[in-house]
Amino acid sequence: MKRFIFIPMLTLTGLLSGCGGYPRLLSYPFDPGGRSLNSSASELNPQISGRYIVFTSDRRGSQDVYMFDMVTSNLVDLPGLNSLDAIASHPSADNNGRFIVFAASRQGRSAIFLYDRETRQSRNLTADLQAEVRNPTISADASRISFESSFNGQWDIFVYDRSGQRLNIP
Repeated sequence: MKRFIFIPMLTLTGLLSGCGGYPRLLSYPFDPGGRSLNSSASELNPQISGRYIVFTSDRRGSQDVYMFDMVTSNLVDLPGLNSLDAIASHPSADNNGRFIVFAASRQGRSAIFLYDRETRQSRNLTADLQAEVRNPTISADASRISFESSFNGQWDIFVYDRSGQRLNIP
């Protein structure tokens, strides 16, 4: 009789199970800065987008967003993305890896942020929305962002364009 042991996703075990037909451990080497994909910290919410894996981790003492380039086997620098006063979660990137959308909680208020790697700036897409928000995702071409919102007293799906305008989808 075979026994199976469930291993938590602390090291992104099984992340590519749908891609290769079997679960496997991604074991990438350290980059010259001493950083790697895996760490002893909690690695949460991994998402594959083209050549990139985006995820959150508490490896530096706060829950931040990270991006790993599977082609170069290095973590990607994301200057201006993470801040000490926010808890980031559920990142998603477009296929080119230019835009990263994520949820963040600051002083008990949740918001959806869009980070542009080219300009190195984050923008709050939901600043005018008086509701809790969670679980954002961005389309492959970065034209649309969807997320859950409690605006109507229940969890509904909202869709915005990249400029932060709500799209009316029937």
